[in-house]
Amino acid sequence: MKKHPPGISTVRARELRQNATPTELRMWRLLREGLPEGRWRRQVPIRHYIADFASHRLRMVIELDGGQHSEVGDAARSAAIEQEGYRVVGFWNNEVLENAEGCLVRLHELVWQAHPHPTATRRSAKSPYPSPIEGEGAL
Repeated sequence: MKKHPPGISTVRARELRQNATPTELRMWRLLREGLPEGRWRRQVPIRHYIADFASHRLRMVIELDGGQHSEVGDAARSAAIEQEGYRVVGFWNNEVLENAEGCLVRLHELVWQAHPHPTATRRSAKSPYPSPIEGEGAL
């Protein structure tokens, strides 16, 4: 059963979307250009937390952390979000601003691990029938 976030979370998420930080804007551009298949959303209420970025399709949440975060609070938040079936990935603010391409490479690797491309599994399985997609068996 889907758990709806408290109404105040939705209001707060809207406020956060309207007042995005430079780091959030940079990550938003990276996700839209580098991983558009994820159909990312910004400031998404999940339970009583607000995730910086979430892809329901990939079941992944991205959290950007600056000096205001604590390990104890982040661990509780990550555990609650993971219980909802999401994989939580964190980046430091300076990492996004100074090494955006490195962040994108890491995200691609994590997406590939969680969701391998269908042709990779198709090619590895031995089928008795030739694949016309790969040019085999054509007359």
